[in-house]
Amino acid sequence: MSEYDPSWQFTRAITRRPAPSVTAGLRVVDTGAPDFDLMLQHHAEYVEALRQAGAQIIELDPLDDFPDGLFVEDTALCLLEGVVLMRPGAPTRLGEVAQIEPVLQDLFENFARIDGPGTIEAGDILTTSREVLVGQSLRTNSDGIAALASILSDWGRVLREVNVPEGVLHFKTDCSLLDSTTILSTERLAKSGVFSDYNVIFTAEGEEAAANAIRYNNFVLMSAGFPKTAQHLREAGYQVKELGNSECAKLDGGMSCLSLRF
Repeated sequence: MSEYDPSWQFTRAITRRPAPSVTAGLRVVDTGAPDFDLMLQHHAEYVEALRQAGAQIIELDPLDDFPDGLFVEDTALCLLEGVVLMRPGAPTRLGEVAQIEPVLQDLFENFARIDGPGTIEAGDILTTSREVLVGQSLRTNSDGIAALASILSDWGRVLREVNVPEGVLHFKTDCSLLDSTTILSTERLAKSGVFSDYNVIFTAEGEEAAANAIRYNNFVLMSAGFPKTAQHLREAGYQVKELGNSECAKLDGGMSCLSLRF
């Protein structure tokens, strides 16, 4: 492995098994209810892929009172300096933070939180080796970003606010980190110039949903069904694992949404 980069080299991951109530989860566009049994199968394969990538897994119990509770990434930002509890922009998700807080308190010494009135979800946060990029979106507002900027400033981190394309739920819906200098992105996001200081690999035309992937140690975990983008990544030298995600995708969920990695 190359020089250690804490933005994609990890030892642990937190996941949460889906609850039966997930079929009532939030979605921007209704494309039908998820198949719960198939989602459970996909989730188990996702957890196993993280384990094969080197993760020690902390798998949490389902939360039937919170249909979107399996998307644990939105609840917290995990950094070397500590953890920041988020404040989700969807009212039905606010209670998820209190559910994961005790777990994180056992794992991190340094603890901070986003208080109202701002809202922010970690699906809008892309951490690279040089900066923390945060997109203002349907779920993350300027007050939430300002609150995070204040915390990160105390920790010596640089935050850069960026724009999210209209109609895109989260910043990381359209991008992901591949390594210290490389981003996987849709063309619609990259054309804003947000990644002008990075190398960019574009998702193939019609495969924009492939943009939400995970770099975890030696592997890139990405949703199955996007063969051209997967080939682009392999040609660039990445080891790719393609995983079923059809049911989570019905709830706007991608690879990063399903875990906290640190």
